[in-house]
Amino acid sequence: SFIGEESVAAGAGSILTDNPTWIIDPIDGTTNFVHRFPFVAVSIGFVVNKKIEFGIVYSCVEDKMYTARKGKGAFCNGQKLQVSGQEDITKSLLVTELGSNRDPEAIKIILSNMERLLSIPIHG
Repeated sequence: SFIGEESVAAGAGSILTDNPTWIIDPIDGTTNFVHRFPFVAVSIGFVVNKKIEFGIVYSCVEDKMYTARKGKGAFCNGQKLQVSGQEDITKSLLVTELGSNRDPEAIKIILSNMERLLSIPIHG
């Protein structure tokens, strides 16, 4: 099976089943792309029994290929990636994205979450 982000965003229905399924977003960061902001990627995932098996993200402008496979780790251009190990959120950089849903109830939830995050003495 195939699920394409652009068709789902356009209103096409999609149901994730147990079948092997490719999930593809050919322009991940469409808003960035439209505004010529350089953080745009091609994102591809492969799911079996509703569980991710592997994913690939190609950051076009940066020419970076991110890959990850269940149980095998994550890589950038073939170099192994690992988390920082930082456990103290006050010493961490927080990055967030507001999403595209402008429904008033969704906005309330997003702003409430942002308020809670901003009350933590974080970087960023």
